[in-house]
Amino acid sequence: MEQVSEDTLAAARKVIAVHINYPSRAAQRGRTPAQPSYFLKPSSSLSLTGNAVERPAGCELLGYEGEIAIIIGKAARHVDVEDAWSHVAAVTASNDLGVYDLRYADKGSNLRSKGGDGFTPVGPALIPADAVDPAKLRIRTWHNGELVQDDTTEDLLFPFARLVADLSQLLTLEEGDIILTGTPAGASVAVPGDVLEVEVSAADGGLSTGRLTTTVTEGTTAFADFGALPKADDLQREEAYGSREAAGLPAVPSEAGASALSPELKAKLESVCTATLSSQLRKRGLNNVSIDGLTATRPDRKVVGLARTLRYVPNREDLFKTHGGGFNAQKRAIDSVNEGEILVMEARGEKGTGTIGDILALRAQVRGAAAIITDGGVRDFSAVAAMELPTYYSNPHPAVLGRRHIPWDTDITIACGGTTVQPGDIIVADSDGILVIPPAIAEEVADDSIAQEREEVFIAEMVEQGHSVDGLYPLNAEWRAKYEQWEAGKAND
Repeated sequence: MEQVSEDTLAAARKVIAVHINYPSRAAQRGRTPAQPSYFLKPSSSLSLTGNAVERPAGCELLGYEGEIAIIIGKAARHVDVEDAWSHVAAVTASNDLGVYDLRYADKGSNLRSKGGDGFTPVGPALIPADAVDPAKLRIRTWHNGELVQDDTTEDLLFPFARLVADLSQLLTLEEGDIILTGTPAGASVAVPGDVLEVEVSAADGGLSTGRLTTTVTEGTTAFADFGALPKADDLQREEAYGSREAAGLPAVPSEAGASALSPELKAKLESVCTATLSSQLRKRGLNNVSIDGLTATRPDRKVVGLARTLRYVPNREDLFKTHGGGFNAQKRAIDSVNEGEILVMEARGEKGTGTIGDILALRAQVRGAAAIITDGGVRDFSAVAAMELPTYYSNPHPAVLGRRHIPWDTDITIACGGTTVQPGDIIVADSDGILVIPPAIAEEVADDSIAQEREEVFIAEMVEQGHSVDGLYPLNAEWRAKYEQWEAGKAND
C-alpha cells in the first residue's frame, strides 16, 4: 500500500475535525449531538509517523485522540450521501493532539489548543477507500504499549459519507483535504517521554495502516506574555483525562454527596413545604439557612436538588481580561452541571447586570439542571422566564457580563441571598422560599417535617370543628393523647 509522505501532507489544504462521533465518547462527555460539528486544524499541524511532538513549555495537559483520517480524492461540492464515499481516496490513522491548557483561549475554535506544529500526525500507510467498508473499520490506540482505545465504525453517530456530504453543502472539499472523523472513549493525557501509537484496520483483520508512532518531548521555549498563556484547572484535567478518577481528582461534591440525596429522601423533601422544614431547622439551631430576597420564574414548582456553586467577584478590568473571556468559570459551571443539580450563584446582591441569560440557561436546562439560583440579575428575561427550568433571581437587567462582575471560580463555598451555600448542600425551594439543608441532618429533618405536617392536619381538623388553639397549637399533653388516638385510627382505616 502507498505510504503517507511529505507530498500527502503538502496536498492537504484543509484539515477538518469532528467534535463527537463515537457513542462511547458521547457517553463519556455526557452529550450526544443531533448534528455533526467541526473545527479546523492548520495544515502545518500535520506530521509523519516516527516524528516527535512537543508538549509546549508551561503546559500540563497534552491530550491525545486516536482517529481515522479520510483523504479526499476528488473535489466534492453539494454531493449526496449516496455519492459521497466515491470522493474519498483513502483512509489512514491519525492522532488529534492538543493542549487543554489553551482550550479557553479561542472560544471553541481550538486554533491554539489543537493547531500546534506536529499536533496532527497521520499514517503510516494509506488504505484505499474502495478496498474497505467504511462501516467496518477498527481504530486502536496504545499509550506506552497499553491498549487504551479500541472501537469500530459500525455504530458511528455520523457515518463518514454523511460527514463528506454535510461539509460539501457549504464548502468545496478539495483533493488532498483531510477529515478527522472523531475519537472513541479512552483518549487521555501524555507526558514527555511517552510513546503513542494509533492503528486503523479492517474490522475483519485484513488491511491495516500499521502503527502511527509519535513520541512526546518537552518544549523549552516559553510563551511570550503578549498572548494567551497556558492555564489548567480541574475541569480541564477531567476533560483531558476523561474522568475525575482518571485525572486523580477527588469526586466533585455533588458526586461525593449524591448518596445524601437518595430518591427516597428527595421524595420526602418534596412532600413537605419549606415552612415546615424551616421550623425543624430552627429547632436544631439553624436560623440562617434561607436564601432571601429572590423571585422565581416558576413559583408553582417545588425544587429539590444538590447545590453546585459559582462565584462572581467585582469587576476589575485587568482581571476581566484574563478571567472574563473564553471558557470562563460561568461557562464551566453551566457546562458541568448535572441532572438534578441546582446551580447557585454568588453575585453579592448586585442588581446592575445579568449573571445568566437565555443561551446559558438553555444549556443548563438541556444538561438537566433542577434550577438556577442567583442573587444577581437575569438577562433575556422573557426567554428565561418562559423556560421549564425554574430560575430564582434578584431582578431583570439587560447588561452583559463584565459591567459589574467577573466569573471567578466554581464548586466552592459561597454566599447567596444572605446565607452560606456549600457544594453538595441540599436545596429545597417552593413558593414560600429557598432553604439550604446540611446533608448530614437532611434525613431526620425530613422525617420530623413529615411528622409535623401530620400533626398539623389533625390540628386543622380540630380548628375547623370549632376548638380553640389554646393547648391545641402546639399540642399539649391532653391534645397529644387525642392526636395519637386519631393517628392510630387513620392507620387502621
